[in-house]
Amino acid sequence: MTDDMILTVVMGSRAYGLETDASDTDRRGVFVTPTAAFWRLEKPATHRDGPLPEQFSWEVERFCVLALEANPTVLECLWSPIVEVITPAGRRLRDLRAAFLSERARQSFAGYAAAQFRRLDPAAPKWKQAMHMMRLLLSGRHLVRHGEPLVQVGPYRERLLAIRHGEVPWAEVDAWRAELSAEVAATTSVLPERPDRERVEDFLVDVRKEYL
Repeated sequence: MTDDMILTVVMGSRAYGLETDASDTDRRGVFVTPTAAFWRLEKPATHRDGPLPEQFSWEVERFCVLALEANPTVLECLWSPIVEVITPAGRRLRDLRAAFLSERARQSFAGYAAAQFRRLDPAAPKWKQAMHMMRLLLSGRHLVRHGEPLVQVGPYRERLLAIRHGEVPWAEVDAWRAELSAEVAATTSVLPERPDRERVEDFLVDVRKEYL
């Protein structure tokens, strides 16, 4: 790990509880660029790959922007059950996670799942993609109902892995998709109308001061 990381978590199948013997370890993280680097004409990178295989990280400001936009992947990072690196700044970011939530998340989780559905060919589905579409809808439904995404799928593991292995007829998958989509849209939400941008911005300013 590099010294500028404030948070590194495991995502993907191992975080979801959908791992098999062949599963990779997908890591996602947040790093902080020294504040003085932003004074130059050439701005620092907003994200990067590595250094470990299957690792991707965002600079803290980009991460906050995406989380405020209710990007499902970014939001789920804040609830990953497997945290590998966390600094005091990373802990403050995790403690702030509810501030990123808003009604926008209902549309984003449903929208990402709908986009995956449009890319699926019913005649020859990519079953792994179909599984993740269903997982995303389950996560979104849980988020709307309980105020946090469902990362670890727990009791849904066997049914989702059956989809992954092509053991569930497409018509049954599509019916479950339609049911979950309707529930995400119709469920009474516990999410606030807007995220708490002021708290997020206060956190970001404090981090920039610390790295000055």
